[in-house]
Amino acid sequence: MKSLPGRRILIPVRTTSSPQIYRGAAALILASVLNHFADRILGVKIEAFPGNVLQYFSPLLVVDLFLVPFLCGVLVSVIYGFGGKWLACFPPLIVRVLSYLEIGHITGALPPGAALIPLGWWGFFVILAMESAMLGGVIGEVMIKRTYGRSGGAHAPRKAVAKQAGPIQR
Repeated sequence: MKSLPGRRILIPVRTTSSPQIYRGAAALILASVLNHFADRILGVKIEAFPGNVLQYFSPLLVVDLFLVPFLCGVLVSVIYGFGGKWLACFPPLIVRVLSYLEIGHITGALPPGAALIPLGWWGFFVILAMESAMLGGVIGEVMIKRTYGRSGGAHAPRKAVAKQAGPIQR
């Protein structure tokens, strides 16, 4: 059955902005690679609990949990541009999920005397890393824009067109 003239049954497919998708994919891949190799260079395995709390919570863990995702978030935001703060939470999530699967289920490469951290605690640490990365994404956007807030551009609030009424004349 044909549609009526002037009316379409299906909405025409919009073309995507390919450069933006490519920038987003490149930002996610580069930030994930940075996060992964920073984990390997620091030698911290968040997923492996050695049994001693003082041995687990080291300054390197703090750097790996907060500073590395923060830098990855800045990288994502600088590469992607505005809206990068929303993409910035994904690289720590990708790296942490792959690391948990690698240590816990694929290779089982736990250090001697260590146990796999419970999934609830692991999720808490992942959320902390993602929040740190999103903060880095905001800082990255501030670095791009040189200011924060609505100072112009497409998202700036429009000025009222109508004149404001003055005092009532009697």
